[in-house]
Amino acid sequence: MSDEAVYATGKRKCAVARVWVKPGTGKFIVNKQSGDDYFERGTTRMIMRQAVKLLEISDEIDILATVSGGGHSAQAEALRHGTARALASTDPDRRAILKKAGFLTRDARKKERKKYGQPGARKRFQYSKR
Repeated sequence: MSDEAVYATGKRKCAVARVWVKPGTGKFIVNKQSGDDYFERGTTRMIMRQAVKLLEISDEIDILATVSGGGHSAQAEALRHGTARALASTDPDRRAILKKAGFLTRDARKKERKKYGQPGARKRFQYSKR
């Protein structure tokens, strides 16, 4: 990996993560905070680190990211997607590993819109016979 930062964008639902990966000591900075401070739940912290942990390079790189939109779970998955894309662009061998784990695939599922005349996207009002 070269000395300059590599940029990639990750997305999930309505969350967008802009990720810069550069050589360093293993720091995760998310929205100018430590990754552990920003993501309070253990599962979101684990998701955030999955791509780096899979490649076993957690103490070789620093990750700087800005995330916006969506909730914390979607933001963590967007961050994983962006990190994986940035790491894959630096080395073709990493790409195969990340692709097999499914971290390079954009999860296109989004919230379905509410339909008119209904209380939700699929839910119907209760039927009344009389």
